[in-house]
Amino acid sequence: MRNAKQAAARRTRYPALPAAARAAITGLTAAAGRLAGALAAVTVKRALDLTLGSALLLLTAPALALAALALALRLPRTPGGTLRRETRIGLGGHPFELRSLRTRRLRLDLLSRLPHVVRGELSLVGPAPLTPDEAALLAPAAGHWRQTLRPGLTGLAQVRARSGMPWDEPALLDAHYAEHHGTGLDLAILAQSVRIPLHAALHGLRLPGKARLSDTDHRLPGYSVAE
Repeated sequence: MRNAKQAAARRTRYPALPAAARAAITGLTAAAGRLAGALAAVTVKRALDLTLGSALLLLTAPALALAALALALRLPRTPGGTLRRETRIGLGGHPFELRSLRTRRLRLDLLSRLPHVVRGELSLVGPAPLTPDEAALLAPAAGHWRQTLRPGLTGLAQVRARSGMPWDEPALLDAHYAEHHGTGLDLAILAQSVRIPLHAALHGLRLPGKARLSDTDHRLPGYSVAE
């Protein structure tokens, strides 16, 4: 009897929340959990970008400086100097100026983009950075998920050799990465990104005089942004 009276007294002092309020609190709690998970994933990815990107920048700085000096001597009157400047669309749909060395040798133009990784405009791994015109052609769904990810220095679509199969279409590979990206996949793509140019360099040594393929924007020939 005493317990029943105490419970009734507590209900009087602390009335039960309406069903709508309880549902709202439950929804907010679930949303907070999803947000916490997303922030944790972003933090891990950003930490990888900062640590590995900074280390790579320090290691390649001497080679980049020598390449910039050689370009300055060889192309003294080139508009824009030793850097190629292009407008690309980044995280949240914000445009930024992408700067790359005007060279294709040893992928120094790609490595010269490492300052963008450290600053947070690029990630080490992600979908290819699009021009404003390419971004304008995206379907709504593709435009939405692209705005939630930083474009990458390299990515799944860039390392997969074209096999002619439908699932190797670059836009599908970018969408697959957006759905399944994680630290493990990022490290596998980075390892593949290192292996491919090393294999090409060794192959070039065995076959002297073979023409080099252009790799200016590091996307496969026929790259499509259509979803």
